[in-house]
Amino acid sequence: MTAEVPQAPAQAKAGDALAVEHISKRFGAVTALRDVNLHLGHGEVLGLLGDNGAGKSTLVKIICGFQQPDAGRIVVNGQEVTLKSVDQARALGIDAVYQDLALVNQLSVYHNMFLNRERTRAFLLSNRTMRRLAREYLDEIGVDIPSVEADVAALSGGQRQAIAVARSVFTNAKVLLLDEPLAAMGAKEAALILDLVRDLKQKGEVSIIMIAHNYGQALEICDRINLLQHGEITFDKMSKDTSVEELNDIVVEEYRRALAERHRALAAETSQPET
Repeated sequence: MTAEVPQAPAQAKAGDALAVEHISKRFGAVTALRDVNLHLGHGEVLGLLGDNGAGKSTLVKIICGFQQPDAGRIVVNGQEVTLKSVDQARALGIDAVYQDLALVNQLSVYHNMFLNRERTRAFLLSNRTMRRLAREYLDEIGVDIPSVEADVAALSGGQRQAIAVARSVFTNAKVLLLDEPLAAMGAKEAALILDLVRDLKQKGEVSIIMIAHNYGQALEICDRINLLQHGEITFDKMSKDTSVEELNDIVVEEYRRALAERHRALAAETSQPET
């Protein structure tokens, strides 16, 4: 089957929660991103798909202020911003949850929920308040953690991911970046995170960009799909208007082109006369 020509990304719309326009990033001789345009509506869940090395994580790091782009601009709620740090991005309501989660396994659930955001009273940790709020936060978004006093190390991967997401949501994140939240998870754990994202989407208070490798999971939970290839967004469609088959066809066609290019290069090398 011949793959369809990838659809160019849609233009940013007035009132979007976030837009990145003409973002480029190089690391020495390597171009990680080239002229990337992406937008995220209020309350929308956007699936960002792409092969390893396509530039997904670099783009997320730029949006959350961890890295600065070489060119382009970022617009948050209609206002252009220059993000120079993660703290600045968080102050604007942008937060990221990475695969390593930034949780401390030896600490309790409630201590992790308030890590670097501890509640104090008379210069002492207010453990009672943090326990109560952690329980309320997790119950509110439907995360089943039997005890907030349990060490994070004793929890499943899905539960740990849910704690990291809950921590961001309840510290006023309005744009949440999820970097491979379902990586290396079994079906039961993945279902927990998908239900959490679905619940956040229904409430409409948080806009989410979710990096994913599993097309089926992305289509199930995301409102719209972007495909990042070789540092460029080449595909932008509503989830209801695409399919796993279409996405697979585009990626397979990319591999075929790369393979043909490699064969041509090898043939050119072997045909060169010896000196």
